[in-house]
Formats: sequence, C-alpha cells, structure tokens
Amino acid sequence: MKLGEGVEASIHCAAMLAGVEGDATLSGAAMAEAFGVSPSYLLKHLNTLTSAGVLESLPGPAGGYRLARPAERISLLDIVLAVEGAQPAFRCGEIRQRGPVKLPASAYMKPCGINVAMLKAEKAYRAALAVEKLSDIVAGFQNDADPRAVAASCAFVARHQRLQKSSSPRYK
Repeated sequence: MKLGEGVEASIHCAAMLAGVEGDATLSGAAMAEAFGVSPSYLLKHLNTLTSAGVLESLPGPAGGYRLARPAERISLLDIVLAVEGAQPAFRCGEIRQRGPVKLPASAYMKPCGINVAMLKAEKAYRAALAVEKLSDIVAGFQNDADPRAVAASCAFVARHQRLQKSSSPRYK
C-alpha cells in the first residue's frame, strides 16, 4: 500500500501542533518551512484536515492552525482518512468477469477471493491506525528521539507559535 506524501506531512504537522501552548496557533507557512515543503502544497492538506475536524483554522494576523481536539483523541486513521479519503485502497473491478474466458454472471456468485483478502488486509490496516493516537506519536518522539532533535523542534514551535488574545475554550 502506498500513501501519498501528504499523509506524512499531515501527521508531522499535527504532531507539531500538539506542542503549541494553550490556544496558540502555528501558521501554515511556518510548518511548511519546518518540513521543507511547498506552502501551497501543505495548505491544501491543512485545509483538508480542517474540513475533517482534525485541525482548527483561525483567521487574522495571529491566526493559523491548531488541533481541533486533544491529541489523545486524534488517531493516525483520522489523519489518513482526511488526506487520502475513505475509499479502500483496493477497489475490485471484477476483471475475472471480462475477457474471452468470461462466463455468465451466475458462475461468479461467490465474492472474488482477491477482493475478500484485500479488504480483510485493509480492515486490519485501518484498525491498527485507529489505535495509534497522535499523543503516542508525540510522546514517543519526546522519549526516544535524539535530545537535539527534540530541543530543536520545541524551540521552533516556541519561536513560531502565535498566542491568541481570545479566552474562548480551545476544545468543544
């Protein structure tokens, strides 16, 4: 299974947003800089994550993005589905019913074994992603990464976060 590069960028951005203080935000441009990706490319994915309810977007000079809910309530599956869509990766075209050796439809009453196997694998893959929480990814980075990488990441977030003046609650 191959996922688009947007999945990697989206997970990294969500993990970075888990490190902002309180109601603060990070701009899309800052996150694009942090990961060396095109701002327009990244904004497309950040907007998709916002539409899916993973992120929240705030307008204005101090605006930007932040998590729409706590990191422990965001799974990797939430992010993957937001970026890649909900359709299964494998879509059976029933090619066994085409070509010169095709038979009448009554010969194909049982589901295609390939489709069954692929959908079973997809279900397992999605179940595994559903239990992987963004908070666990962040904690793993903080515990296992080179301390220099952790310090650099935290310093970047601290330098680029935009504090909010509003006292509205962050999570609904």
